Amino acid sequence: MSMLKGVIHNLAKLGTRGNPSRSRSAGTKLLLYSEETTKVIFRPKARAFCNSKDLSKNEAEVIKHENICRGAGKSGTFFDFRSYMLQKIKSVNQALDAAVPIREPIKFHEAMRYSLLSEGKRVCPVLCIAACELVGGQESTAMPAACGMEMIHAVCMMHDDLPCMDNDDLRRGKLSHHKVYGENVTVLAGYSLVALAFEHMTTVTRGVHPKTMVRAVGELARLRGPEGAAAGQVLDLLCGGKSDTGLEELEYIHRHKTADFAEAAAVVGAMLGGASDQEINRLRKFSRCLGLLFQVVDDILDVTKSSEELGKTAGKDLLANKLTYPKMIGIEKSKEYAQKLSMEAKEQLVGFDPEKAAPLLAMTDFVLHRQK
Repeated sequence: MSMLKGVIHNLAKLGTRGNPSRSRSAGTKLLLYSEETTKVIFRPKARAFCNSKDLSKNEAEVIKHENICRGAGKSGTFFDFRSYMLQKIKSVNQALDAAVPIREPIKFHEAMRYSLLSEGKRVCPVLCIAACELVGGQESTAMPAACGMEMIHAVCMMHDDLPCMDNDDLRRGKLSHHKVYGENVTVLAGYSLVALAFEHMTTVTRGVHPKTMVRAVGELARLRGPEGAAAGQVLDLLCGGKSDTGLEELEYIHRHKTADFAEAAAVVGAMLGGASDQEINRLRKFSRCLGLLFQVVDDILDVTKSSEELGKTAGKDLLANKLTYPKMIGIEKSKEYAQKLSMEAKEQLVGFDPEKAAPLLAMTDFVLHRQK
């Protein structure tokens, strides 16, 4: 065992000493019992310890870091990610239902609600809320923005499925929006949901300084606009079928088409929660990795799962000759890249309150290991 690995091993072992059945805090349980995350937490200190000439100084820093992790385990709580997600999804669904009530014209509002309220993972709105709570904010503060995120996300799915775009008949186990309401209504309902997203976010949010709200709105608009998700979709359409397209273009597409959604959710949530610029920058890096991880896993699932398992048409990217990571580097390399992105995402959470960071750590594992 190398010196670096030995230090990491000993730190992890120290963190789990004592009664193995003793309940630990949410963050500590994730940090100490996940081999991958343990490396994330302890590697920087271990590397510094091994490389520094002043070993006594670095040893003191390592011991201090160990004590922080050991002390965090005294709250005696257990973090249940499934229950956490179910509770947050329930809250988001209730807020979405209230935000888009049935009113005249009834058929049009039903069309707006069709994709918005369909069964989904709600990753972006939950990420927005979790980022807000991570920096000390409240769920109620982030909820209007979280709903706005999901409205815009729904529009992207509605429009992505159109014949002129990805031409898909299934979404979340149901007929795509245009297959039920027609292409013209799908376009108009999408426009309306985008407008409503910003209206809802700015008029319903309470307790946030106007300057912070303006900054958050600008961040969301930028990441959804011509330099963000829209740019990713355009390049995706232009590059389809081209044999000379490389990994650089593929990463650009995925970073903008998918990762920008995660970035907007985390950054806006952090802003509304009162985060410092340093905290915002770390959550920006975290969410970029998380968003790209989501897309890499999506590419893998597209070629390894059935339509019934996915709730949408499987293999459609392959049939459309679209750029994907499995196509460019193979499935095994894609899985390795996913693991790397997961590690990089978790590294950005080091230093935050472990219990408040636990949902984001668990969400990273959820995205990495999801099956649909």
